[in-house]
Amino acid sequence: MALASRNRDSGMNYWPGFVDALSTLLLGIIFLLTVFVVIQFFLTQEMSGKDTALSRLNVRIAELERILGLETSNGQTAEDELAALRANLAAAESDRDRFRGLYEGTGPSDAQSKAALQTQLDAEKRISGNALAQVEALNQQLTQLRRQLAALQDALNAADTKDKDSQAQIADLGQRLNLALAQRVQELSRFRSDFFGRLRTILGDRPDIKIVGDRFVFQSEVFFDSGSNVLKPEGRAELDPLASALLDLEKRIPSEIAWVLRVDGHTDVRPINSAQFKSNWDLSSARAISVVQYLMSKGVSPQHLVAAGFGEFQPIDPGNTDEAYSRNRRIELKLTER
Repeated sequence: MALASRNRDSGMNYWPGFVDALSTLLLGIIFLLTVFVVIQFFLTQEMSGKDTALSRLNVRIAELERILGLETSNGQTAEDELAALRANLAAAESDRDRFRGLYEGTGPSDAQSKAALQTQLDAEKRISGNALAQVEALNQQLTQLRRQLAALQDALNAADTKDKDSQAQIADLGQRLNLALAQRVQELSRFRSDFFGRLRTILGDRPDIKIVGDRFVFQSEVFFDSGSNVLKPEGRAELDPLASALLDLEKRIPSEIAWVLRVDGHTDVRPINSAQFKSNWDLSSARAISVVQYLMSKGVSPQHLVAAGFGEFQPIDPGNTDEAYSRNRRIELKLTER
């Protein structure tokens, strides 16, 4: 016996080293999560700024398009007027040539006719001169309008390019945000796996407690008597290790991850109509609330707890035997996002 005691005393104690390594790992994880939160904050601010800039840009594009439409309409009107003036000018020149021919074809004895023709010819020249001046003015206006249209088109193209760049930046930010959210979901999934792994170890292999997908399923008889929502002493004993695991989980999961333990109450299909409960829905809700209240009494934060009652409307066994009824009377626990 003394030899065994000496051997135990002389053995190396690895526990402090393990604790140091675990502490270092946790500090590293906390640091990474802090960096992630800071990056998430700046991403959110940047996306907000991009949305504001994009809204202003869209308003500017709409205004440019309106101005471009007005300038295009004005340009078309000027071109129509120019075409009409050109037609009038051509008619005036034709009349001038006709009068000139008449004038030149008259003899010396037709002095009075020549004078009349000369007067008409002078009048036609004045009309032609006025028309030419108007045509020149309209040509200048058209040139100016075309320059304005070209400038507006350039501005519209630049705005469209800027809009496409903003859309690309927003799409990139959206992808980065989706990636960050996916990473957060993966983190919650990892914590969920650790939590349920610990519950499996604590609760052991029992026929009245089953794991169905991502839920722990307790038969109602573990916690309650028939038709009651008052926790039995043995039910409280079953919830104590669960409360301990939740308290540990609250310390490990970063505060920026929104999570809850959802407690779902279910009954069988047989109706209840007691003085306290008017329906199975009332009973299932009251039982879920009783479990949540007990966990709160053990120090679990109410922000991480949700109580829900489903009555008889979510059976896991559609049969009508006593065994089926027993399976459907249950309390389910699910760690999920808030």
